[in-house]
Amino acid sequence: MKVKVHACVGGTNVREDLQILRDGVHVVVGTPGRVYDMIQRSALRLNKLKLFVLDEADQMLDRGFKEQIYEIFSCGLPADTQVALFSATMPAEALDLTTKFMRKPVTILVKKEELTLDGIKQFYIGVEKEEFKLDTLADLYKTMSITQAIIYCNTRRRVEDLNAALKEKSFTVSMTHGEMEQRERELVMKEFRAGASRILITTDMLARGIDVQQVSLVINYDLPMNRESYIHRIGRSGRFGRKGVAINFVTQRDAPLMKDIEEFYKTSIEEMPSDVSSLL
Repeated sequence: MKVKVHACVGGTNVREDLQILRDGVHVVVGTPGRVYDMIQRSALRLNKLKLFVLDEADQMLDRGFKEQIYEIFSCGLPADTQVALFSATMPAEALDLTTKFMRKPVTILVKKEELTLDGIKQFYIGVEKEEFKLDTLADLYKTMSITQAIIYCNTRRRVEDLNAALKEKSFTVSMTHGEMEQRERELVMKEFRAGASRILITTDMLARGIDVQQVSLVINYDLPMNRESYIHRIGRSGRFGRKGVAINFVTQRDAPLMKDIEEFYKTSIEEMPSDVSSLL
């Protein structure tokens, strides 16, 4: 499209960012900390800014970026700058931003019952005890023909433990979580996209904005700790009209949480059928 775009994120060369931005670009995609730093250094000038987009607005406010986002807004955006906030879930705090920094905003809200993604079949597997999950996962893989899958765990430790356990069972797997170096995470994603590994184990860090065409299966090894994350996780499969399957591992302790998810999204999560392979 002959558009000059620059990714402005932490963990990369500051001097390089300064030079590229001073030379001029059309679009900057970045994380709040580095973007604010570039504004403070006068490398990223806002006087001709036409559009300011805050994607995944709820997560940005929830992950400790709130102060930086408010600081960016306070840097003097031109009066004619269009501000757009996007998120699949929009809590009150994100909507509060609209009253502070947007002029005559138009709100487009999707009803909760319309959020469950078409084309994604949702199932659960009842697991008697937490320690039986690993064998259940191994059995699942023996019976299914899967191109690629993303497996979600709730903590970094769980990701690392599952990664080690599956490698012991001779599965080709990779993992990523928020405490890995950015370059390492990028390499893992590059290899996964290329098909070097069929299974990617991750935390909610990878629940949003990631599209890998071959992913037809999402497994919630742990049910998400908040119901908003559920829709983001299962949305990694079945992207852009493709078919997808989401399988939830549910212990007795998880049953109330699954019921809450079903009620919240007005959806039904059925027990996994024996012929689930035909759905992939």
